[in-house]
Amino acid sequence: MPILRKNMTKKKCIHCYKKTRKNRDYNIKKLEKLKLVVFDMDGVITDTLSSWKYVHDYFNTSNEKSVNEYIQGKIDDMEFIRRDANLWVENNKPVKLEKLEEILSDIKLMKGAEVTIEKLKQKKIKTAIVSAGLDILADKVGRKLDIDYVYSNGIKIDKEGFITSEGIIGVKLMYKDETIKKISREQNISFENIASVGNSCFDIPMFDISGLGIAFNPSDDCVKKYADYVVVEKDLTNIVMILEKYF
Repeated sequence: MPILRKNMTKKKCIHCYKKTRKNRDYNIKKLEKLKLVVFDMDGVITDTLSSWKYVHDYFNTSNEKSVNEYIQGKIDDMEFIRRDANLWVENNKPVKLEKLEEILSDIKLMKGAEVTIEKLKQKKIKTAIVSAGLDILADKVGRKLDIDYVYSNGIKIDKEGFITSEGIIGVKLMYKDETIKKISREQNISFENIASVGNSCFDIPMFDISGLGIAFNPSDDCVKKYADYVVVEKDLTNIVMILEKYF
């Protein structure tokens, strides 16, 4: 079975938000009636570990040092983005927005993503992307799948279309629960009517504040521990059989 309550396979969580921030106990009631499903993007809606890493791989660069310093609380989200953007150059010049769009165009949707979102829409259930990934990809995916709410991060562009070193923060990587609070408040949807789907320890704060948490295609053991359900097979339609009991 691809769906498990707990999975005994151990995957070490190298980069864990809990090294800086402790998980919150929101004392949320368990899901009874589903009104909104919140998805992480990278590794969940799209079949790539990280949209930022995908670009780094193209340019043969690495942000490993920045990741470590971010986890340790030495730099914030804005500085994290600034460092990444400054690494993406061609001919000693920043790249244009079109270049990033071209690179990211190769990223595929996760198997079953279109079918899953369509089934949720048929049941009048709202959908959201809450991702610290690149907005270039998140907005594109949101339009393609007709996602109701899309929150992500990006880089500002200058008048000539080149990326700058100034970030756009829509989602703080270690504080995704804050974005769900925003959606809940603005759309008048209670936390108890929200299910969250994520693949890494950075999605645990989403689980904490939602009525149901599903670890899909988990990248570490940490996220499995805090999920209500674990789906190991890379086919997003497997979450439908979990969610349909709450339709």
